Amino acid sequence: MPPKSLAGRVVVITRPAGTAAPVARQVRARGGEPLALPGLSLRGVDDVPGATAALRKALRDDLLVFTSPAAVRFAARLAPLRTRATVLAVGQGTARALRRHGIAAHAPERQDSEGLLAHPLLRELRGRRVALIGAAGGRGLLREQFAARGASLRELHVYQRVAPRLRRTHLDAVVALPRSARVLLSSAEALDHLRAQLPPSAWARLCAATAIASSERLAQAARAAGFGRVRIAASALAADLLDEAARR
Repeated sequence: MPPKSLAGRVVVITRPAGTAAPVARQVRARGGEPLALPGLSLRGVDDVPGATAALRKALRDDLLVFTSPAAVRFAARLAPLRTRATVLAVGQGTARALRRHGIAAHAPERQDSEGLLAHPLLRELRGRRVALIGAAGGRGLLREQFAARGASLRELHVYQRVAPRLRRTHLDAVVALPRSARVLLSSAEALDHLRAQLPPSAWARLCAATAIASSERLAQAARAAGFGRVRIAASALAADLLDEAARR
């Protein structure tokens, strides 16, 4: 079945700065017009020696949980990802990133923390050494649940999520958005950054478009932020987000 067409549709990609290109290519392949509007910027940790030493210890734990493709990318910059641990990934994109480093990871069909927590390997963690590898911030659901399930938890931050630097070209493009545009949302933190950084007129214009949320949680956040039209994609995968964006 061919991908659903986005002919004539502007699609706003809010993924972190420097990571929108693969989704933009998919938008163009479907006939749409991508607009990269980063809601986050990613950078390495300040204490590289400390993070490197912590990662090397984590690689000897029983279970490793990588929270994003960025977690894999930044961890690999610190030390080779060689481990005998069981490895889990929050989402298929993270699992693919791990495969590029020779690691076969378990990933849930549901592309979020709740989906990962339902995985059989995480039902009983009492006495097991678990390393949660990602960035500071977020909802903290995995941290709370791992501790509640009895894990000996090591939380390792290998990168930072910070506010993006929006240029005048970003603002001008948002102000010119048509109401028919679609805004892809997969991070509440990115949504918050955009709301804080965009001038009121630009934010109002963005909210006049249709938000395509990766989950019910993101849909609720989008409505609370001011989006009047919100749809929920089947998952956070780019193909699912774009399929929903293509619906008339």
